[in-house]
Amino acid sequence: MIDNEVLEKDNKAVEKELNVIGMTCTSCARTIEKKLGKLEGIEKVSVNFATEKLTLKFDPEKINEEVIKEVVKDVGYDVESPVDYKTVTIPIEGMTCSSCANAITKEINKIEGIVSVNVNFATEKAIVSYNPTITRLSKIKKAIENAGYKPLEVDSKDSVDFEKERRQKEIKTLWRKFVVSAIFSIPLLYISMGHLLGANLPEFVNPEVNPFNFALIQLLLVIPIAIAGYKFYTIGFRNLYKLSPNMDSLIAIGTSAAIIYGLFGTIQIYFGNTQYANDLYFETAGVIITLILLGKYLESVTKGKTSEAIKKLMGLQPKTALILQDGKELEIPVDEVEVGDIVIVKPGEKIPVDGVIIEGHTSVDESMLTGESIPVEKNIGDKVIGGSINKNGNIKFKATKVGKDTALAQIIKLVEEAQGSKAPIAKLADVISGYFVPIVIAIAILAAIAWYLAGAGGIFALTIFIAVLVIACPCALGLATPTAIMVGTGKGAEYGVLIKGGEPLETTHKIKTIVFDKTGTITEGKPKVTDIYTKGNYSKDELLSIAASAEKGSEHPLGEAIVKAAEEKNLKLKKINKFMAIPGHGIEVEIDKMNIYLGNLKLMKDKNIEISLNEEANKLAHEGKTPMFIAINGILEGIIAVADTVKPSSAGAIEKLHKMGIKVAMITGDNRKTAEAIARQVGIDIVLAEVLPQDKANEVKKLQQKGDIVAMVGDGINDAPALAQADVGIAIGSGTDVAMESADIILMKSDLEDVVTAIQLSKATIRNIKENLFWAFGYNTAGIPIAAGVLHIFGGPLLSPMIAAAAMSFSSVSVLLNALRLKTFKPKN
Repeated sequence: MIDNEVLEKDNKAVEKELNVIGMTCTSCARTIEKKLGKLEGIEKVSVNFATEKLTLKFDPEKINEEVIKEVVKDVGYDVESPVDYKTVTIPIEGMTCSSCANAITKEINKIEGIVSVNVNFATEKAIVSYNPTITRLSKIKKAIENAGYKPLEVDSKDSVDFEKERRQKEIKTLWRKFVVSAIFSIPLLYISMGHLLGANLPEFVNPEVNPFNFALIQLLLVIPIAIAGYKFYTIGFRNLYKLSPNMDSLIAIGTSAAIIYGLFGTIQIYFGNTQYANDLYFETAGVIITLILLGKYLESVTKGKTSEAIKKLMGLQPKTALILQDGKELEIPVDEVEVGDIVIVKPGEKIPVDGVIIEGHTSVDESMLTGESIPVEKNIGDKVIGGSINKNGNIKFKATKVGKDTALAQIIKLVEEAQGSKAPIAKLADVISGYFVPIVIAIAILAAIAWYLAGAGGIFALTIFIAVLVIACPCALGLATPTAIMVGTGKGAEYGVLIKGGEPLETTHKIKTIVFDKTGTITEGKPKVTDIYTKGNYSKDELLSIAASAEKGSEHPLGEAIVKAAEEKNLKLKKINKFMAIPGHGIEVEIDKMNIYLGNLKLMKDKNIEISLNEEANKLAHEGKTPMFIAINGILEGIIAVADTVKPSSAGAIEKLHKMGIKVAMITGDNRKTAEAIARQVGIDIVLAEVLPQDKANEVKKLQQKGDIVAMVGDGINDAPALAQADVGIAIGSGTDVAMESADIILMKSDLEDVVTAIQLSKATIRNIKENLFWAFGYNTAGIPIAAGVLHIFGGPLLSPMIAAAAMSFSSVSVLLNALRLKTFKPKN
């Protein structure tokens, strides 16, 4: 009867997962757990700070979800039911400056159900997160069309090939348009300006003999040029109509003003007012369009170079794989490889997917993924990564990850997302460019009116109007930040440093304190048993056998070291009856009716076990070894010492960080003496020892409260909350998926030198962005007053609209070329 009641109760219980917003540390999670745990009807409650998830099991007859949400809100946190938000990357055709990106962003944000929008002018893509239960992808595409641009097919597995094709097509189209406009603008410029430079024009186009022919031929020559640049007009005037003018609007207004005035002049000449032959302005419109098309062509070519990192990564994966099926070798497309397939790779071939070697041995070149130039030896049981190159042996391996789950696919996804992201510094450029174009139009109108009222005449005022509009195009402003981020994150990927976005890339250069986890980060994470002390009741081998039996079920590196030491001595392990892990302290087990505690000094004190062997324990700790106390039936019987070797690169990396003015801390659950011994070896400034896994995030928070920007470097599940708490979380690539998910930067090699590389790359990228913004702002700040005729007031030159067009095009190309300088980045020794 009781069993049935229990079963009935379990059937009633509801399991629910909710998102908690606003937690800042693990103590927040504990507060929520305590509060909810007191409520009637709550059977199980768990709050994960790293993932910000609240997992519940409750009786719906005693308590409901709304009451639970209210309780969490009363504690001070927001809570919501999880929604499976969808994120898509939509390539967009037709953007010409950052104002276009702003216009698209505004239009998409009007749709209900949009979570976030990031439109990147440099990559020509929109990354949109939305709630699929409220809106649809078709609505988002429609919004892009409403803004005046063309959404292309959402990125698929062939997106890079498609992107490459699209980019090549765009480059060819722009080149063709430039060539057409140049063919017509050269004779246009010769006819319009030749007579002023003393050139002999044929009589039928000589303005003094046939002024109407002179005007009509210029009109006929400018029409094909305007057709070549038709997109400036279609996009420019559409955005002007929508009250969100962009760069195209400036070009459209300026050149239209010149053509319309020229048309007016041609009509006047036809009716006998031949003085208009000297002021037609057709050549101004034609040459401006030609120069801007040239600038756009150069810009498109250069932009293609900024995303080469992705193309290189995509090019790493082979198109086919050789698998073993029914005892026969079969070549299939790599997309058809399934988990569990046996894959054969011969010397010199690329490894198609991730897997584990089951036959053969070889060395593998993983440099394209990790930046490590020395090939890595691989034997049976070792992992291989898709995209790496098999150097010298035949191997067979079992596929463990295929398609989008492979390490290479994950890297590509990370780099793509990072390249599409914005750094906080970019927000300044976005805000300015949003106001910039309307202000420029206003300046152009006011400057033209002022000169006209000052008596300079209509022609002069028109020259000023066109020059201001053309020189002020904010292309350089929109390209300054995203291009540098694209090249910077791509360069990081080449060195095995994966930076997840613009924000961590920017924050990294401000780091003042770095906290390193000890085990697996500063040390190899592969400890060995070095000493065994016994009280005499058990021999060393007996004590090791009992300890290894106890640790057989543990995954802790120290426990694994004890098991390995027993296996090397061929000691027989005993069967355990009870096992309980005590986080941060050790374990409690029962073997052959013996109650055993194995762990640190804290565990012994907590269990009121009398401590002896103090002198030996202190000696071991001073040598940097970790003493593991073993007590049997309440009596301390001995110490097993375990030591973890320091990574060869640790001391050098920490020395470089010190030279950069960065303080270095080490965090560990180990005892203080052992931790200080390791710290002395590598030059650590701050030692945070005997820290329980759940308190690591709190220690990071304490350092942040001193006002420093703090980075955390770790590799384990227990590092995840601290990685999330830090201003910049850095995960070692050999670490757990949870650690890598929580981190902002992933180091593909387990080498601390790459922490230095990440900081150096961040500094180089931010310096490049600042240079770009300085030149973009400086160019526009200086260019607009000159175009408005300020120098002319003091007897200086007047800026020709054609020179303004050339300068505007050059400014964008110069910013892109400056960003490409990051391709030469190399970590400093």
